[in-house]
Amino acid sequence: MIRVFQIRRILKSVLLSTIFAIYIGSGASALDGPGISGKISDPDGKPLAGVAITLANNENTIQGLTDATGAFELAAPSAGKYTVSIDVATLPAGLTIAEPGPEREITFVQGPKVLIFKTQVGTSADQVAVKRDSKIPQLVVDGLLFGLTIALGAMGLNLIFGTTGLTNFSHGELLTYGAFTAWTLNYLVGLNMLIAVPLSLVISAFLWGWAQNRYLWKPLRRRGTGLMAMMIVSIGLALTLRYSALAIFGGSPRNYNQYAAQAGLDIFGVAITPKALIMAIIAIITLAIVLFWLKNSKIGKATRAVRDNPDLASATGINVEKVISYVWTLGGFLAALAGITVGINQDVSWRMGQILLLIMFASVTLGGLGTIYGALVGAITIGVLIQLSTLVLPTELKTVSALFVMIAILLFRPQGILGKRERVG
Repeated sequence: MIRVFQIRRILKSVLLSTIFAIYIGSGASALDGPGISGKISDPDGKPLAGVAITLANNENTIQGLTDATGAFELAAPSAGKYTVSIDVATLPAGLTIAEPGPEREITFVQGPKVLIFKTQVGTSADQVAVKRDSKIPQLVVDGLLFGLTIALGAMGLNLIFGTTGLTNFSHGELLTYGAFTAWTLNYLVGLNMLIAVPLSLVISAFLWGWAQNRYLWKPLRRRGTGLMAMMIVSIGLALTLRYSALAIFGGSPRNYNQYAAQAGLDIFGVAITPKALIMAIIAIITLAIVLFWLKNSKIGKATRAVRDNPDLASATGINVEKVISYVWTLGGFLAALAGITVGINQDVSWRMGQILLLIMFASVTLGGLGTIYGALVGAITIGVLIQLSTLVLPTELKTVSALFVMIAILLFRPQGILGKRERVG
């Protein structure tokens, strides 16, 4: 008999963690619309006044100076792409702007953005010669944060594959619709993110997880539909959901009303925003709870039994369909949390699931299809490799490089890092 109170306790813990953590990571700009704000200080933390900063595009140029506290605030006349630049000639002698440099390109969608400009001792020529090794800690941390987000989505994808054998190409859309569910409650309904996030997780777990399996995949399984045919159905479903999101929400990226702009923290020389740190903690707690649940709870043990041998599990009295229903609900929950994490740290887009789907598949394949820890190990590995690849490759090719490494690893270990070798034929 499945203990429902265990599921409730898990969901309660995750939701409370979400509310508390997002509350701590709160931050907002004084600007109501598009614009930039931030502070500029010297390497010792002393504010720099009178530093000229420009916000410009093809039609408008807005200029300003930092005040006595080193703060600046420039409002943009409209949304769109702008170039932000610091006049290094207005800096004190011997100082220049550290990486990524005094000029940046940003895009405004709805709200403002907070920019952090760090200064360093040296000339512009010194800045160009910044050592590559100094970037590695930042890239590793960025990779770990990205890997944790991917792990949330990949965990559900891996569990669904392990229990049903389905290669679900529509799983990326679970991330998209989870993020848009939170955006709808937050932006359109007007609920604060403290309320919108927990509600969207529950709605997504039920609607995009349980209901999808109950009214689509379960009937197909009962009819004896083959896995290849079901995979084709998942591709069609992915396209339908993806372009439905485009038709409903439009093609422009969306931001949540809260936490869209935050100043970064400097932790041991690594820059990280409070919201990214908080969402990483939530991801770690969630993944730990899921792994503990799979290892120790009755339904978790039943899930592993169904993964190993569905027929034998059914013969021993396990309700296979009920286990699959739980797995789909959990998959919808984890995918929604992953999508909301991406939306909070970046923005919400109708293509976000499509972009992340290939990386999730790579993570699951690299870690080991159907294994409990495979998605987590694969996602962390892929996330770090993607970020580190920017040391030698253009940013546009960073995903390709990680997939190339995955292929190279699979040539020597086809079953994945944690997968077991199986005999075929």
